[in-house]
Amino acid sequence: MQLTGAQIVIECLKEQGVDTVFGYPGGAILNVYDELYKHKNEIRHVLTSHEQGASHAADGYARSTGKVGVCLATSGPGATNLVTGIATAYMDSVPIVAITCNVGVPLLGKDSFQEIDIAGVTMPITKHNYIVKDVTKLADTIRKAFEIAKKGRPGPVLVDIPKDVTAQKTEYQAKEPVAVQRDTGRITEEDLQTALKLIREAKKPYVFVGGGAVISGASEDLREFVDKIDAPVCDSLMGKGAFDGTDPRYTGMLGMHGTKTSNYGVSECDLLIAIGVRFSDRVLGNAKKFANQAKILQLDVDPAEINKNIVVTASVIGDVKEILGRLNAQLAPMEHKEWMDHILAYKEKYPLTYHPEGLSGPYIVEQVYRMTKGEAIMVTEVGQHQMWTAQYYRYAKPRTLLTSGGLGTMGYGLGAAIGAQVANPDKQVVNIAGDGCFRMNMNEVATAVREKLPLIQVVINNHVLGMVRQWQNLFYEARYSATVLNDSVDFVKLAEAMGATGIRVTTREEFTDAFQKALDSKTPVVLDCIINCDDKVWPMVAPGAAISEVFCEEDLDNK
Repeated sequence: MQLTGAQIVIECLKEQGVDTVFGYPGGAILNVYDELYKHKNEIRHVLTSHEQGASHAADGYARSTGKVGVCLATSGPGATNLVTGIATAYMDSVPIVAITCNVGVPLLGKDSFQEIDIAGVTMPITKHNYIVKDVTKLADTIRKAFEIAKKGRPGPVLVDIPKDVTAQKTEYQAKEPVAVQRDTGRITEEDLQTALKLIREAKKPYVFVGGGAVISGASEDLREFVDKIDAPVCDSLMGKGAFDGTDPRYTGMLGMHGTKTSNYGVSECDLLIAIGVRFSDRVLGNAKKFANQAKILQLDVDPAEINKNIVVTASVIGDVKEILGRLNAQLAPMEHKEWMDHILAYKEKYPLTYHPEGLSGPYIVEQVYRMTKGEAIMVTEVGQHQMWTAQYYRYAKPRTLLTSGGLGTMGYGLGAAIGAQVANPDKQVVNIAGDGCFRMNMNEVATAVREKLPLIQVVINNHVLGMVRQWQNLFYEARYSATVLNDSVDFVKLAEAMGATGIRVTTREEFTDAFQKALDSKTPVVLDCIINCDDKVWPMVAPGAAISEVFCEEDLDNK
């Protein structure tokens, strides 16, 4: 049948099982929005307050479900406003498809009104991108975009469509989506046998889990693997929930704000088994000193990650769920009692602690954990509150912590929380923000209200840019350059002005009461939680130091 380009866009979205898109209309994309209006009973459109919010919402939708998230924007500034969200998804391997519309083909390259080469702009931050100048190629291009976004190591794909192409007609024939298979082509028996030999010879193995284990759905295989090799487990920020954070073998996060147990344990192990991790600088600390007494076995779907940031002893390249399944099939149960006892003694000696009095970030996160029974989808912005949320909420399941790990995007959380709440209407979504981050995209409170989303926005408000201030305090002789937010912004009034409920809390008792009200509410609630401006994230590894040099507040006091 003959369809316009705009109609083809909608039909292709329906082919791919898309039920929700996030976006903001404009002149160049009007034809697509007109068709979207006609299909509003099949595809829900969430109008965000800003295109960046739309890209983060698509990201949150994707992270919380494993499906491809979709965002829409018009040409020029509409398209460029997606860039931060696309880059965030790229750094954390999140499958999103961004559809933008540009000026007509005859106007391209002529500095036309609201023209931008968005394909050129986003080339370094997408798995692939397209500008479709021929309507006959539009359907197959959109189908390919979804396939690429999901395949192997997931990531964002952008499709840019000139306005005249959305109006032109061509023959359209529906197709079933391509079934994306797990990436197993590079898994060799030789690599598996090398891995098995390293595992069987190890006396002090340690398992380090990253976001790849979440993406591949490898949690059950991972649990079986850990039980078989009898090893402790730590994770990266992106790996939260891949291994049950309440399991006795779990020792917490590794790296700059990792636990002493994980940092000491990895520094003492004789085999580090890295599963779906990219060895970021925040994990490694001083790369030359990282696990330098251990052999390192890396399991990852992306060959580009092998030996990129740290040289490994051996690797198996492929989907980590598939790799773990094949290793489990050949592994007999092992026992490392002395090693496990040693690590468990570290856990007992070096628990995460915080000041027992007053309202603080760690207390807030622990109380949220208790009151949600560990079953919420937690979302964060970036900074001290992000680390506290990683440290003090125990993630038993994957896809329950959504946070910007690679790009560290302030302003990510509220948009992502909207996407997650839309995708998971029966779950409680909580976004933890600092006051600095909340300011960046707090306009999305209006979106949450319009969509009647019962998400809870917790603002941990210390009236400073907390993480930067912490570095200034520790490493810049307390020169607080541009990090003090000494103005009169009232987040409670702001929330109420946008139609949400706003509650200010200053004590533990007030927080418990306010959070219970928020849980009972069916509408968005903003909690403005006032804490001390000098609270810090502990433990910490100084820049350039080895992770074994991790220190906490007591260590500084004892110097």
